[in-house]
Amino acid sequence: MINTLIFLVALLSIIVIVLTIMVFAMARQIGILFERISPIGAMINDSGPQIGAASPSFDLTSLNGGDVKIGYKGDKSTLVFFLSPTCPICNKLLPAIKSIQSAEGSWLNIVLASDGEATKHLEFIEKHAITNFPYVLSQPLGTTYRVSRLPFAVLLNSEGVVLAKGLVNTREQLDSLFNAAETGFASIQELAKQHTIS
Repeated sequence: MINTLIFLVALLSIIVIVLTIMVFAMARQIGILFERISPIGAMINDSGPQIGAASPSFDLTSLNGGDVKIGYKGDKSTLVFFLSPTCPICNKLLPAIKSIQSAEGSWLNIVLASDGEATKHLEFIEKHAITNFPYVLSQPLGTTYRVSRLPFAVLLNSEGVVLAKGLVNTREQLDSLFNAAETGFASIQELAKQHTIS
């Protein structure tokens, strides 16, 4: 009986040691993987207003009440977030949008944009408790920025100049728009490429 217990304890000790070694080996491999894969930012499209160019101006009305001006000079930058009630990724990013509004509201206005019939959008606004965001329906707005897939975001500075834009499927890609504005590079890929050259 005692010999069996000693054998089992020894066997368990060996298993624990092997598992510990495997965890360290996997952690090392994950570290190597992160070094090899450069970070991916928003997927930029080259059509529509170019980065660094002035945005066309829009006078719109919010479904939540009030007028919305996009592309005009103002006291804050503007993030236009294109979404749809039927887009599951858009729904998943709404908590991130709320978080960004709370953290960056001192210098940033967020406008939610879509198109289509108002009824389903009003239901969507109520369901997700986004009544404190301007929510505009404008097909010309999406056409101007060449929005072909959702979710898509455009960051404008207080002068109405396009700082960054692109398809944003994750919070990281959304944050990359702000990184692009801060660094002056249109994308993380462009920044990585510049560092590789120099």
